[in-house]
Amino acid sequence: MAKKEKLKGFSSFLNNPVDFTLVITTLLLLSIGLIMVLSASSPTSLQESGNSYEYFVRQLFFAVLGLVGMYFASKVDYRIYQKFYKQAWCLSVILLVAVLLIGFEAKGAKRWINLGFTTFQPSELVKFLMIVFYAGILVKNRNELGKFFKGLIKHILFLVPIIVLLLLEPHLSTSMVIIITCCIMIIVAGCKFWQALLCGIVGGGTIGSAATVLYFVSETFQSKFQYAVTRITTFLDPWKYASDEGWQVIQSLYAIGSGGLFGTGLGDSKQKYLYLPEPHNDFIFSVLAEELGFVGCVVVFALFAIFIWRGILIAIKAPDMFGSLVAVGITSLVGIQAIINVAVVTSSMPATGMQLPFFSYGGTALFILLCEVGVLLSISRASAK
Repeated sequence: MAKKEKLKGFSSFLNNPVDFTLVITTLLLLSIGLIMVLSASSPTSLQESGNSYEYFVRQLFFAVLGLVGMYFASKVDYRIYQKFYKQAWCLSVILLVAVLLIGFEAKGAKRWINLGFTTFQPSELVKFLMIVFYAGILVKNRNELGKFFKGLIKHILFLVPIIVLLLLEPHLSTSMVIIITCCIMIIVAGCKFWQALLCGIVGGGTIGSAATVLYFVSETFQSKFQYAVTRITTFLDPWKYASDEGWQVIQSLYAIGSGGLFGTGLGDSKQKYLYLPEPHNDFIFSVLAEELGFVGCVVVFALFAIFIWRGILIAIKAPDMFGSLVAVGITSLVGIQAIINVAVVTSSMPATGMQLPFFSYGGTALFILLCEVGVLLSISRASAK
């Protein structure tokens, strides 16, 4: 009898309504994203396979699968993840080691595992697993969070093996996102901001200095991370490398500039016709800006702003600290990726290979992202009256 009452109390809120505004915003972002994948990928898809709709059909399949996953995730009591926060960290390490051992290399990086019917990018799942881990461990150690070593340093150290494994792939963009997201969670949980800022400055300076020394004295290190140096030098003067490394950024700027106020019209992008590499992936926002113009960009910005607003509101209203931190983590993850992607395509920061959430082509990323939104909706149920 007691067991039944406990189970009922544990999941009694699951019949409550979810955050309707968040659902509509997610569906709008997903719908616009699918339309842009269809438009941006058609020339590349036609050239590679003879079928203009191949990339779109794949993305649509994972979008539908992701919506199903979002629904079921919204029906699962989010507090169950708290029981497995330690396993989440262990699974992250296992997945990242596995991709180094059995993953396949593409475009100079080993980030994917071939499952036969599709490819799987473990780093996308690791993003969510790290959110669960940090939410769980920060709740457990909540009384120590105000201390410098036991509160801040101890928790940051858990990031070190994850980041090292990601850099070995190499996967700098995901490393950045995970570091920023987890640091936001640590600060929100109760660690002092000035301590985190000091740690970031000292740690960043130390790592930067060590990386610079290693770059000049180690040929292995130099060959492994030459791409990062190239991206920085290209960012500083893309026109100097206009026919090589700077080509993608320059074509992106051409696309954005030619969009004007209202755009050239949906489907009428010129840069997607094999001028802009990977127009359906990292630089899909450039095609969106060209076809839908400044007005279209503002609409997308507004939708992302609404998504972040609802995520923060869910975090504030969450009935417990774990739910609040998970909501902060997922919301930060989406917001950070969107900001970095737009910054890259507008040449406001060096290229990172960051995808635009809900828009960029990628089955693994889209499916996991929608499942994460489902977890956010599950937390919203708990705060519903």
